[in-house]
Amino acid sequence: MSIAILVVEDDPEMRDFLEQGLATAGHKVTTADNGRTGLELASSGAHELIIFDRMLPELDGIGAVTELRRRGINTPVLMLSALGEVDHRVTGLLQGADDYLAKPFSFVELLARVEALRRREQSAPTTMLQVGDLTLDLIEHVARRNDQTIELWPLEYRLLEYLMRNAGQVVTRTMLLENVWNLHFDPQTNVVEVHMSRLRAKVDKGFEKRLIHTVRGQGYVLRD
Repeated sequence: MSIAILVVEDDPEMRDFLEQGLATAGHKVTTADNGRTGLELASSGAHELIIFDRMLPELDGIGAVTELRRRGINTPVLMLSALGEVDHRVTGLLQGADDYLAKPFSFVELLARVEALRRREQSAPTTMLQVGDLTLDLIEHVARRNDQTIELWPLEYRLLEYLMRNAGQVVTRTMLLENVWNLHFDPQTNVVEVHMSRLRAKVDKGFEKRLIHTVRGQGYVLRD
């Protein structure tokens, strides 16, 4: 089954090797050559699995994964490293990586680990969404920010859930109408703007950091 994979590797030969191998296996591959760029691409939420090299320029793999988890992005991460000692593997896993593969490695083993992470992600139902200090319990239908409960009307709940499931990505007015209101036409009203304003007041009012942002001429984005 094809999935979107982000490969963050600074060594050009290894990066090309991984890109070509994964593409040949049928996956859609995006690459980055430093930790800072890799982090921003990973934060977009556009990938189903991320492969981070541990030693990267600008921001190492451990730092990138730690920040990724802090932002509430839970995409599975496979960490690659020439540092294969137990302490290094444990550090990588404790900081948020889902698996750790020491170099040199067999590409067949890498593919097997990619497949295992894909199956694990698909088999584990998500019950909690989180972006920064904002959480949404999908079972209790309760939103909290910094442990303070946010009272939401049903439509506001659906709107927040859609924004959180697409955290870091710009969602357009059309996307909101189709996925929250189930409207496949534009009613030519300000219904989206009104509800977004109410949701923003509930989610951001009284907090130093805003999470819901307007992207002028494009739509909205929820990010930490």
